Amino acid sequence: MAQSTFSQVAVAVPVGSDLSLKRSVFKINSLNFHDKSWSPVTALNLKLRGNRAIGWQTVCMSVQQASAPKVSIAPLDLEDAKEPPLNLYKPKEPYTATIVSVERLVGPKAPGETCHIVIDHGGNVPYWEGQSYGVIPPGENPKKPGSPHNVRLYSIASTRFGDSFDGKTASLCVRRAVYYDPETGKEDPSKNGVCSNFLCNSKPGDKVQITGPSGKIMLLPEDDPNATHIMIATGTGVAPFRGYLRRMFMESVPTFKFGGLAWLFLGVANTDSLLYDDEFSKYLKDYPDNFRYDRALSREQKNKSGGKMYVQDKIEEYSDEIFKLLDGGAHIYFCGLKGMMPGIQDTLKKVAEQRGEKWEEKLSQLKKNKQWHVEVY
Repeated sequence: MAQSTFSQVAVAVPVGSDLSLKRSVFKINSLNFHDKSWSPVTALNLKLRGNRAIGWQTVCMSVQQASAPKVSIAPLDLEDAKEPPLNLYKPKEPYTATIVSVERLVGPKAPGETCHIVIDHGGNVPYWEGQSYGVIPPGENPKKPGSPHNVRLYSIASTRFGDSFDGKTASLCVRRAVYYDPETGKEDPSKNGVCSNFLCNSKPGDKVQITGPSGKIMLLPEDDPNATHIMIATGTGVAPFRGYLRRMFMESVPTFKFGGLAWLFLGVANTDSLLYDDEFSKYLKDYPDNFRYDRALSREQKNKSGGKMYVQDKIEEYSDEIFKLLDGGAHIYFCGLKGMMPGIQDTLKKVAEQRGEKWEEKLSQLKKNKQWHVEVY
């Protein structure tokens, strides 16, 4: 946690009220905060009103931390580079990294399994938020006997400082690709995704071949710390946005003090399929003026026509506001399966026409202004 001179601010609140001053809403087993508590110091004062003793809690915290405490990061020289690192390790000479942890992210009612995988690169494969790593699974390519498997790209789900805030790890958000025979309905392991199953089955200490980092289209523009960033994700496409949001709201980054608006739209099947929901909910509580979070749960919610609620339906719901923000220079990002884009594009085109605008012209202008960022797979 970032340390600072302790200037006390006393806030009196009734003991009976729900302060929700928990040590952390994050899963303790998946994040190491070096045993530094996130909770403000509390003291109990008793005041008398008439014949009644009323309990009040005095919450003491530093002025700097009055909104929410942030975590110290290192090494700070990761902030010095003017250009993002690119392709430091290539497929013919990958870097051998080590698996730190593999954690299932979704609940029992989620269709399929998604895992959070932390990889130790020893500080040797630095990256920026929004970039990807390549992973080469072990074994040989069945289409090219004697050759290694092709590289699979995964968006990095952590900031450049990693989940341990020391610049030595990177995290991936991976959905296990499983194939079911359409006739028997049974799983056919021979057709399962080679790389996703290798990663989700990994154990701490296992070695993993990585390449990269790669990609520039999804880099977070930081020239204006008060800019608006609208992030639209389906499933594991939330990975780069987790990195953005940790940088904005969790880490104490001396060179980047975010004061703008971050608005995340996340589309998944149901509540059990939500990814990193505890983290995002905490930002919503701690930074209500700077963060908005809308979920589209296709199997639990209905859109205005009574059909399933997809992420494009949420966009349509807030379309007026989104278009005004885009007109004001907001950045908009899309990440997830490529099948998400046609529906989203159709929705944006329909909304533009309702507003008397030509979508093709507007899209062209957004791309020209570098406000439009798409990474689908």
